[in-house]
Amino acid sequence: YVSIFKATVKDDMQKFKTAMKTMGPAKLEVPSPKDFLKKHSKEKILPPKKKFEWNEHRKPPVPLRTDHPVMGIQSEKNFINTNAADVIMGVAKKPKPIYVDNRTGDKHDLETSGLVPKYINKKDYGVTPEYICKRNEEVKKAQEEYDNYIQENLRKAAMKRLSDEEREAVLQGLKKNWEEVHKEFQSLSVFIDSIPKKIRKQKLEEEMKQLEHDIGVLEKHKVIYIANKK
Repeated sequence: YVSIFKATVKDDMQKFKTAMKTMGPAKLEVPSPKDFLKKHSKEKILPPKKKFEWNEHRKPPVPLRTDHPVMGIQSEKNFINTNAADVIMGVAKKPKPIYVDNRTGDKHDLETSGLVPKYINKKDYGVTPEYICKRNEEVKKAQEEYDNYIQENLRKAAMKRLSDEEREAVLQGLKKNWEEVHKEFQSLSVFIDSIPKKIRKQKLEEEMKQLEHDIGVLEKHKVIYIANKK
């Protein structure tokens, strides 16, 4: 029996495997006699010589033999007591949390191990709780009902809102009245030795106090309603 693939296998052997039986290529070029090794041919060529320049800051010179160090300087600081006080008053360092996962005592960082719960990694972290949303809706609804109630009462009572010009005019009038009452109060006698004088002084003080209260109310509240008289 002769295989029909004998010729194919023989060609493959000559084509691929026969060329790899030697160390290196099968055919080598013969070196030329002129390419012999010359003296200093493999030495590295150095770069051209440059002048050295010192650019760094020089250290201070060595002191002379005639120079004497400063003597007699002593520190009154008690380093022993100072160090002891620093240790006593210092805050103790907290030990770093670790965990041991085998009997040989290998220590690992507990913070990055995943064993400690991190709330910032929760799915609902930073999301407003449902009960707060519900409470906000209730508060909003109650505010809307209160506003509707106020509007209804204002409509029933036929309240009128003072404009900014009217409010400013009333405020200036109150201040002017207070100045007049204050001027009259300043013109009172120094000695209050009679009942009519005491009554007049008390009346002026009450008027000034009432005007100050009205001025404060107008300055505090920007929106003012008044009832229409029928």
